Amino acid sequence: MRPPDPAPGGPPRRGLLVRAHDAPGETLVVRADALPAGTLGLAPELARLPAGGARKLALYGDDGHGGLRYRFVQVLPGGGFDFRAGCGHSLLACVVAEGRPGPVTVRAVTTGDTVLCEPERDPGAYTLHFLRPPDAPGTLPTGRPRDRLLGVPVSLVSYGNPYVFVDARHVRAPAEAHLLALRAEAARLLGHPPGSALPKIAAVEATPAGLSVRALTVGGWHPRLALTGAAALAAAGALDGTVVPRVDGPVRTPGGTVTVSARPGRVSVHHKRATVLRACPLPGRWRIHATA
Repeated sequence: MRPPDPAPGGPPRRGLLVRAHDAPGETLVVRADALPAGTLGLAPELARLPAGGARKLALYGDDGHGGLRYRFVQVLPGGGFDFRAGCGHSLLACVVAEGRPGPVTVRAVTTGDTVLCEPERDPGAYTLHFLRPPDAPGTLPTGRPRDRLLGVPVSLVSYGNPYVFVDARHVRAPAEAHLLALRAEAARLLGHPPGSALPKIAAVEATPAGLSVRALTVGGWHPRLALTGAAALAAAGALDGTVVPRVDGPVRTPGGTVTVSARPGRVSVHHKRATVLRACPLPGRWRIHATA
C-alpha cells in the first residue's frame, strides 16, 4: 500500500498508521513531501493525532539513489520528543508503507545506519541487514567489552541504538527499578540527558535452551525485543569479552522468539513484518522546531 498521491494543490496532509509486528505500538509514517520543505522536527500536535496515541513517528522520502532516507522521532511520556534514537520497527514501517518490491536500502538519518530490507520467500516477511561490521570502531563506546555500573558488570554497545546489556543473574528485584537505575548510570557515562530514551537496556540470560532476553522500552517492558536491540545483541555476541554470548539463530523473549545472525560485514534480524492499518489526517499547520 502506497501513501496517497499528491493532490493538485500540493501533497495531502496524510500519514499512514503502521504496526510492525513485535513492536510495543504503532508508528505514524509520513512522507517528507507531505510536510513543509526542510522540516526535520515535528510539532507537538502530533502527539494528539487521531492515530490511537502512536508513540513513534517516522519521516521518510527518496534518497536520490534508488533507496529511502528515514528519520525517527520518539514521543516521550509527558509529550516531549527525542530526536536522537533509532527504531528498526519504524524503519521497516516506512518500507512497507512505501510498498516497493524487491530489496530496499534505507539510510537512517538519526543514527547513520544503512539498512538493507530484503524480502524473504515467506510473503510479507523481511530480513533487515545492518550494513556495518560488528567490530567497527564505535560499537564499544567506552572501548571496553565490559564495564561496571553500580557494581554490576555490563556491556555498553552502540549498534542501531546505544544499549546496555546486563547479565540477568546480577539483576535485583524489583527488576524494572534496578534496570532503570543501571540505565540512568549508563546515560550519565555516555553523555545522554537523564530524560532521554537512550541508552536502551536489556537483561540477558544464557540457559541450556538458548539465550533469553528481557528488555525495557519507553514506558515499560518491551513485549519482545526492539529490532535495533536484536541487532545490538547480535553485534555484542560477535565481540569477545562482552556479557552476551555468541548468538546465531532464535533468541527467546517474553513474547516469543527473535531471530538474529552476525557476519563479518553485517548483522541481520530475520522474519520481521509490518502491516498498514489506516490513513490518518495530519495537522493543517506546523510549528517548525528545526530546519535543514
